[in-house]
Amino acid sequence: MLRNNLDKIISRIEKARISYSRHQIIKLIAVSKYSEISDIQAMYGCGQRAFGENKIQDLKTKSDALIDLPIQWHMIGTLQENKINALLVLKPSLLHSLDSIKLAKAIQKRCEKIQTSIKALLQVNSSYEETKSGVLPQEAREIYLEILQTCPNIKLEGIMSIGANSKELQKIESSFKITKDIFDSLQSEGAKTLSMGMSGDFEIAIGYGANMLRIGSLLFEK
Repeated sequence: MLRNNLDKIISRIEKARISYSRHQIIKLIAVSKYSEISDIQAMYGCGQRAFGENKIQDLKTKSDALIDLPIQWHMIGTLQENKINALLVLKPSLLHSLDSIKLAKAIQKRCEKIQTSIKALLQVNSSYEETKSGVLPQEAREIYLEILQTCPNIKLEGIMSIGANSKELQKIESSFKITKDIFDSLQSEGAKTLSMGMSGDFEIAIGYGANMLRIGSLLFEK
């Protein structure tokens, strides 16, 4: 069942990718926040290598249980300042949810203290929804550059956003276009990852240049 799910998703990604650009390379993050360890093992056995978790404790529990597998773990949920040390110890492949300059400076301070670094994406609230974290689009470029200049232990790789929570295609497309325009303006500053698109909207996101997707329910449904 999981292999069938993965094959279907990859097929849909490929179709959308080719429609956008044959040169686009897309990385799939399997969001395993509601999944059992056995399901992650099974998905790994199908060839999936990158998994995303929303909570530090779940990331620790699952990465400890699956320590023998060379999984790329991604932290995709909101990070509270009091959990920074716990995250740094886990050494995730990428933090998707760097959502403020305040959080960046707190992470930088802890990284300096224990002499480590972390790769991250700046989260942009491109749908202007109060329920979502992230910097405002009009401030994103300035904050991105400030983090580059003042937080050397944070290796910024690009930006992340969550599509508008709407049934109106136009609103979803608008939120992705805003994010893409910001990403394009930052490529000269080294931005290479545009993480947007989830189970309900990933094909739309690909159409706006997403090169990293976070898909959970469609992959793990049984």
